[in-house]
This record gives sequence, C-alpha cells and structure tokens, in this order.
Amino acid sequence: MNSQHDHVIAVDAAVPAEVSELDKRQRREKIYTRAIEGYFQRLRLYTGWPLLLGYFLLPWLNLDGRQAVLFDLPERKFHILSVTFWPQDLVLLAFILIIAAFTLFAVTALWGRLWCGYTCPQTVWTAIFMYIEQRFEGSRNQRIKLDQEPLSWQKLRKKTLKHSGWGFVAALTGVTFVSYFVPIRQLLPELLSLSADLTAMSFVLLFTVATYLNAGYLREKVCTDMCPYARFQSVMFDKNTLVVTYDTKRGEPRGSRKRFTTKDPHQGDCIDCELCVQVCPTGIDIRAGLQYECIGCALCIDACDSIMEKMGSPKGLVSYTSENALAGQKSTGIPLKTLGYIAALAVMLALFSTTLLTRSLVELSVSRDRGQLFLPAPNGLIDNVYELHLTNRSALTDRYRIEVEGMTEFSILGGDAIMIPSGELLEVGIRLRADPNSLPSSGTQILFRAVSNNDESVIAEAESRFIRPTL
Repeated sequence: MNSQHDHVIAVDAAVPAEVSELDKRQRREKIYTRAIEGYFQRLRLYTGWPLLLGYFLLPWLNLDGRQAVLFDLPERKFHILSVTFWPQDLVLLAFILIIAAFTLFAVTALWGRLWCGYTCPQTVWTAIFMYIEQRFEGSRNQRIKLDQEPLSWQKLRKKTLKHSGWGFVAALTGVTFVSYFVPIRQLLPELLSLSADLTAMSFVLLFTVATYLNAGYLREKVCTDMCPYARFQSVMFDKNTLVVTYDTKRGEPRGSRKRFTTKDPHQGDCIDCELCVQVCPTGIDIRAGLQYECIGCALCIDACDSIMEKMGSPKGLVSYTSENALAGQKSTGIPLKTLGYIAALAVMLALFSTTLLTRSLVELSVSRDRGQLFLPAPNGLIDNVYELHLTNRSALTDRYRIEVEGMTEFSILGGDAIMIPSGELLEVGIRLRADPNSLPSSGTQILFRAVSNNDESVIAEAESRFIRPTL
C-alpha cells in the first residue's frame, strides 16, 4: 500500500514558497504526486470502482443467448441489454447525445467539474496507473530519488515491474473496448491463438497503446491541453457553483509554525507546507485561485484537512464552496441558466422515453417489380409482383400475417404469413391477383399491413399501388 512517508509532513521545517505562473513554453516537468487518504478519496473509490467493474464485466454478461451489450456493426444491430437498436433508430442516438450534453451542463453549473474529478475515464485510469507506480517505485520522495539515480539492476527491476503493470491494464482495457463490438467469448480465444481478424487486432493494439500513453505519460496534459471541456467549463459556472476553493482571508499571510502553538494574530492558517500542490495530479497550486487545470478531484482538500487536523486548526481551509458562500452571502437560488439546462434535459428525457416506448417492433417496406407493370393470369385476372422487406425488432421469433387494404376482390400468392427470427430482416416476394374490371382506376392505392401473431398490437404498414391495363 502507500508508504508512511506520504503522510508525514515536516511542518516545523516548512518555509514559505512563492507561487509562480506556469510558462506554457517551458519544458514539461514530470509531476510526482504524493499519496493521500481522506473523505473525498474514499468517495472517489465508491464512484469509480462500480463504473470500472461495469466496464470490464459487462461484455461477459449474456442475455437471451447473446452478449448483453454488443454493437454489432456488420449486422447493423446495437444490443443494449434487452433493447436492440437499428440504423433506423438514429434519432434515438441523437437524443442520447443531447441528454448526455445537457446532463453535463446541468451538473457542471451546480457542482462544478464533478465528472472530471470522479468518473472521467482519464481520471480513473490515471489513478490506477499512479497506484501501480507507487506500488512498485515507492512514495513520492522515493520515486524522485529513483529517477535521479543512474541505471542499476534495482532501478531496472522496479521500472520493468511498473511498465509491465501498465501494459497489462492497458491491454485489458483495449481488449475490453473491442469486445463491445466483437463478442468477448469469440475475441479472446482468437487473440490468444493469434487467429483474430486483422481489424480487431489493430483496434486492440490501438486502444492498448492509447491507454498506455494517456494514463502513463500524458496524464494531466490530456486534461489541460487536449480535453475541450477544460476550456469552456467556466462558461457554465456562476456564483453558486461548487468549486474547489482556497479561503484566502483565512489562510493568508502564510507562515510556518509548530503544532498546536498559538499563531501570530497577523498570521493565517496556511503553513505553506505545499502538500496541496504535491498531491495535485495536474500540478497546480489551488492557492493561486480557480484555474482551468483544476479537475475538482478534491485531493488538495483531503491533504489540507489532514494538515489542519495536525495543527489543531479547523478543517476547510481548502474546500468545496461557492463564491457566494465564501463571501458570506446567501444563495440566490438556482440561476435561470441552470434552470434552462434542467428544463432542456427534462424535455429530451421525455422525448427519448416516448420515442423508445412507442417505436414499432416490426418494420415493413414494399417495392414493386419495375420490370413489368402487371402480368396476365388465368381467367382474365392480372398479377402485380411486390417485394416485401420485413424486419423483426422484437426479442422473439415471430410470425407475421400480411393483409392488404384498398381492393375488395383479390388474393395473395406466395406469402400471406411470414416467419422471421428475432432481429432478422427478411425479403419476401409475393403476388397480388385481382380482376382488372373490379378496380376503379389504372393505379389503385393499396396498403400493406404486417400483423404479429404474438401480439396483435404490433403492426407495420407500407403503401404501394396496384397497376392494371387501361380499359
């Protein structure tokens, strides 16, 4: 687990340090984070691990003889638990994306970068890689010392173990991601036997390398330089938004002092131990004010609270608070902008639910034989030939009864009842035979209807025309 050195602060020897602005042109320095424990880090475990386990375990869950979550691109079917989506359901995908966007906007307006600090994959995977690094290379000071040492067998062993752990997690992540598109029970044996499809192997390699680089090396650069959310999230903030904030009035001026000693009346509570900087995964100093690099992970809050407890001072020098609360002002209620986000989210959820619940489980389209308008039949009758495209979106194999409206005297040849397995598209050719003298015009509008035998309420309709010679 973590070394005790990560939790011992030499507060007596702390000396003030200046806060300088980060020059973006300077060479990037490696950030050595110090391990810390506390309330918010336990909370991150409770939020992160369920999502992490869900990501890795969902592909192994089967439902009705198939993988429960599978985006089957060759078959153009997207299975999410008991629901199957088709390309025709593209509007539902648009709803999902809009819902996700407005959820993010509303959450950000109320609670700041909650997504970034607790559930973002970059944050979660970086935390895993940092834990592996601390496990094999030691505490922050030990890692700094190790990197400064010349190459030795001891250093090579630790680095090899660390990178092996990173590689294992990255490979597991890559395989799991691809398994959402290729069934895991098919993909894994093929990968182990090197007989997998070249496309599948390429994507596994791509996501393995991307995970290894993003969580192992780029880390905070993904959040500060690559993620667009960091750039525009402040637009959604207002004076009541909860953000990680340093209480300047209480903390300044900074200065070191002994534990449980009476501080100078003109001295603030901050002892300038810089533990808040050492635990920050993006390497910022929260005491310099709100910065777009802050991901709201609350590591600095837990670090500062642990120091305040040791110094006998109240916790909360660094805390989740709002601008109004910090200034001692009462909340003015939910701003109109935030109410707009919530209202738009409610509308999108209602539209999505309605569309999902009312969508038809069977789809029918009809095309005429364009080679011949009509064919002669015995006894002066004529035939029109049609091709029916019938899709069964339900979870069960079903038989569909074909009905036709618009003509009084006719017969259906070659497909009045069609059996279709679940999730299949079937193309069936049928003929309609009728007496041309009974038809009101040379082009009679007709309506094809497919009715489920399992549920009479499941109906699909498609229009076409019945052509007869001009009399």
